[in-house]
Amino acid sequence: MSVLKKSITVSLLAALGALSLPAQAYEQDKTYNITILHTNDHHGHFWRSEYGEYGLSAQKTLVDGIRKEVAAQGGSVLLLSGGDINTGVPESDLQDAEPDFRGMNLIGYDAMAVGNHEFDNPMSVLRQQEKWAKFPFLSANIYQKSTNQRLFKPWMIFNRQGLKIAVIGLTTDDTAKIGNPEYFTDIEFRQPAAEAKLVIDELNQNEKPDVIIATTHMGHYDNGEHGSNAPGDVEMARSLPKGALALIVGGHSQDPVCMASENKKQADYVPGTPCAPDQQNGTWIVQAHEWGKYVGRADFQFRNGEMKLVRYQLIPVNLKKKVTYDNGKSERVLYTPEIAENAQMLSLLTPFQNKGKAQLGVKIGSTTGRLEGDRSKVRFVQTNLARVLLAAQMARTGADLAVMSGGGVRDSIEAGDITYKDVLKVQPFGNTVAYVNLSGKELLDYLTAVAQMKPDSGAYPQFANVSFVAKGGQLSDVKIKGEPLDAAKSYRLATLSFNATGGDGYPRLDDKAGYVNTGFIDAEVLKEFIQNNSPLDVNAYEPKGEVSWQ
Repeated sequence: MSVLKKSITVSLLAALGALSLPAQAYEQDKTYNITILHTNDHHGHFWRSEYGEYGLSAQKTLVDGIRKEVAAQGGSVLLLSGGDINTGVPESDLQDAEPDFRGMNLIGYDAMAVGNHEFDNPMSVLRQQEKWAKFPFLSANIYQKSTNQRLFKPWMIFNRQGLKIAVIGLTTDDTAKIGNPEYFTDIEFRQPAAEAKLVIDELNQNEKPDVIIATTHMGHYDNGEHGSNAPGDVEMARSLPKGALALIVGGHSQDPVCMASENKKQADYVPGTPCAPDQQNGTWIVQAHEWGKYVGRADFQFRNGEMKLVRYQLIPVNLKKKVTYDNGKSERVLYTPEIAENAQMLSLLTPFQNKGKAQLGVKIGSTTGRLEGDRSKVRFVQTNLARVLLAAQMARTGADLAVMSGGGVRDSIEAGDITYKDVLKVQPFGNTVAYVNLSGKELLDYLTAVAQMKPDSGAYPQFANVSFVAKGGQLSDVKIKGEPLDAAKSYRLATLSFNATGGDGYPRLDDKAGYVNTGFIDAEVLKEFIQNNSPLDVNAYEPKGEVSWQ
């Protein structure tokens, strides 16, 4: 039996945490129809893809249609984002995601969780984005250390047809680890689940909402098995009183949360097919993959203090599949009927798109073959593209070797011409290139620590001019540029400011006497390297088993 067919009712009595309840805003014996729409991990995808998929123009048409349908049936709509609006598409990145926030305004988002990638820029940029947005940025667990005050609104109260709905925002406490530490000197990310409990208690005592839901950027991990990640939505739902939250609108893990069975997601969800959300401890948990590929739709009925999920859908936004015919020809075809783009949204976004393209579409070089940067590779094995990035950093700094997190490589580069856009897709975060001079002994300690970073994580290390065998937490046969490591010799190590300041849990280097932050942006350094070394011979950068784990 599917999760949905159980028709599990969320009792708000548990959420209110009291036997003697104050009078609520809702009317007795009245049925309220509430539709929650949601997206997450937008990552700059305001424009349709090269295949005509997703984009805010089609999303607006879809949302407008749902709003009209729901209103005709006497219901109400809340539209929420699970955060990470920033970072991923060069046209957006160059413009600090202004087109994305202005597009979200036009669609009519009600609130957004603050994601970890909202901190890819200095705080001044984030505050500017807040000004552009006509909806609140919510996070209850982000504090300013110096004042002990929250940096964002912890919640918002929405009145829908007389029903009082509280929306809490929460952000993964991994943010300080996986974001740029330079931006967190006065920021503290407290444990979301503990903060949620405080906020729920405070809401029930002071605001007395009829319904409490959360929009989060914490991740959904099957059965709460979060590995090296911070605990996510499942773990939080289990830690709270049963039904304390009616719904968690999630993000961060970038999954379609469609359950195959209890505590097990569908491995390969097919767009347009039924989707059963997760339920943990009386709380529904939803997540709509990434990039605006889907709009999640949860239709609830509220009656006499009970919130019942009537229907759930993940609605594809013009997603396509590649079909190959018997004659060998192929094309991309829609999974579901096409959604037209909204003319008003196109009018808003087109100037931003044109401005971005003009800056990005210029050829800067070429490559003789594919440079591998896919997530499924750079977090598991050494790749040729990572070697190119590291070669660029060494060239700029005169370094003997270079190291970086595999998670810092965000895309591949196909054979042929390379544009600035390609470069920014690979390195969108705007980190600066740094170097440090270390003794052989210090370098060995550093490499040993970094080599312990696990595959299938952003921390998995990419190396250049380094060879070793790792076993039992120790390194043997360590060589730098093909020569055995000399404990007494001095070596220059290049890396990114992100890793040098402790990002991804790497040992800090910025507190060492020989540390220099060059101030050069990683993408700019890569761009210059490609210009100076084109065409790039992919074979010259192909890993040859230099580093191995046993």
